[in-house]
Amino acid sequence: MMKLPSFLRTRSAAVVAIGLTLVGGTVVAQTVPQEAIVWDTRALNRLTDSVRRLESRIARLNGEQVVSLTQPDPEFVALQGRVASMDRRLSDVEATLRRVNGDLERVGFQLDESQRDNAALRNRLTDAESRVEELETAAKEAAEMTGPIVANSPTGSAAGDLAAAQRMLSSDPARGERALETVIVTWPDAAEARVANYRLGDIFFDREDTASAISAYAAALRGWPTTPWAGEATVKLANALAADAKGDDACRALYEFDARYAASASPALKTRVTEIKTRLGCRR
Repeated sequence: MMKLPSFLRTRSAAVVAIGLTLVGGTVVAQTVPQEAIVWDTRALNRLTDSVRRLESRIARLNGEQVVSLTQPDPEFVALQGRVASMDRRLSDVEATLRRVNGDLERVGFQLDESQRDNAALRNRLTDAESRVEELETAAKEAAEMTGPIVANSPTGSAAGDLAAAQRMLSSDPARGERALETVIVTWPDAAEARVANYRLGDIFFDREDTASAISAYAAALRGWPTTPWAGEATVKLANALAADAKGDDACRALYEFDARYAASASPALKTRVTEIKTRLGCRR
């Protein structure tokens, strides 16, 4: 309850007495009907402001603590509490989202690093696989090239095997040389074996392997064949013997040339024979 100041209580009593006197006399106040007040939000706000101004004025006049004439709506208070609780929960959610975003960002960085590491590992693995394949291929080729030569006929004929070996010499000399040796092993008594030895003699001599060249030329000329290339092969044999410091043997090979192939030899080949004889000091 609001406690009124003393002077207001006195003034109120006087007003009540005057009102009673007027009612008791002959003068009677007429009741004037008043227009109904529409209590909308605006009117309520004006009423609230008026009550607060009245409270403030009474407090100044009385000098005492005045109890507020207006009390907050319990539902409004409860709603404020719920809003405050929602604000706190929202703040907690926002803080959680910030932490989650930070964690996601760190995870994203780690994922990027992992992807880069995986790419580097894949590249290294690919390189390693390529090197292993190269080493396996090289080992297979080395085993093929250094293993014992056995009889093998890719075409089924001596002429076909020799032709295939000669074609291979232009594209893969090492395999072509191996193929010529295979022809010799596979067809030892065929004329193609003599040709293969002749070609090997040229290869060895160009490689400056005179001992192997002498052996190959000698195998090609075994029995002194009458083939068109026999005369030139004899001169090449003599040249290889001379390069291997076997001058006497070289001269004997040239004597065989004179006896067997000089009649059908070309002038250029005869000139070469004369030059070798002069250089070696052959007697005839």
